[in-house]
This record gives sequence, C-alpha cells and structure tokens, in this order.
Amino acid sequence: MTKISILDIVEDTTVDGPGFRTTIYCAGCPNHCPGCHNPRSWDINNGHDVDIEEILEVILADPFADVTFSGGDPMFQPQGFTELAVAIKERSSKNIWCYTGYLFEQILENPAQRTLLEQVDVLVDGRFVEALRDEQLRFRGSSNQRIIDVKRSLEEGKAVLVM
Repeated sequence: MTKISILDIVEDTTVDGPGFRTTIYCAGCPNHCPGCHNPRSWDINNGHDVDIEEILEVILADPFADVTFSGGDPMFQPQGFTELAVAIKERSSKNIWCYTGYLFEQILENPAQRTLLEQVDVLVDGRFVEALRDEQLRFRGSSNQRIIDVKRSLEEGKAVLVM
C-alpha cells in the first residue's frame, strides 16, 4: 500500500477552497518561500507516513466535504497523491483542489506531476511572494497565485482562471 508523508488532516475547514473541505497537509516542499505560513512543511521528514487507504477513509467519512491537497507541496509527492486522487474520484463525486508552488505550465512538462494534475479539479499555482501578500484575496496568499480550472485549461492548452 502506498504511503504519503503528511503533517495533518484537517476536517471541515473553509479556508482551502469553497465550502467545507477535508484538507491533507503534506510534508515536503522544495520552494522554501520567504514568509511561508507553514515552513515546518518544507522538510519531508517532519511528516509521518500514512497509508492512502487510511487517508481515504477520513475523506469519505464526511459526505459533505470536498477535498484539498496542500502542504508542503503535493506535487513533491505526485505518485502518492495521484493514487489518492484516483481513489477519491472512483468512490465519490468530491471535487479536489490542489495548492502548489509550481506553475501550471511547469507541471505540464513533468509527467508525474501532470498525471496528478489530470485528477485535480482546481489548481492554485505559484509560489507565495511575500511582497505580493494580500489578505483580501480568497483562497490564496499572494496576488501572483492563480486559481485555475484544470479541465478547461487542459482542453484549451493554457491556464484558464476560475476567479
């Protein structure tokens, strides 16, 4: 059984996408953005390995909450998160948001990350930039970050913004 290194699972959060969400905070992030709200997440060794099936049980236990992958950076563990996303899609109609410091265009060039991207409904991309921090923004920390409709973006071959 595949494992993902995670820091925490937070249920019924409303800050990581619209509505109630179950957010998986993963460990491991190569970006090390100055001003990051979760620098503890940078080191994958700060997480603990959890079976995907165990994470899936938590996600499926709440029929009303959608799902967010956050971090750290889920694109740092693309195989495990792809497996989790596929299982979520097979067993529910939950929508999946994913936060990453990578840009949509970079993810398209990395086969493992692209495979994960193809399972995600909405991508919030781009590194956090402290100088562009704006607390008025919904669901992102800095104005350079984009909220992307993944399906439409893949169809059109360019990032299509949700909001």
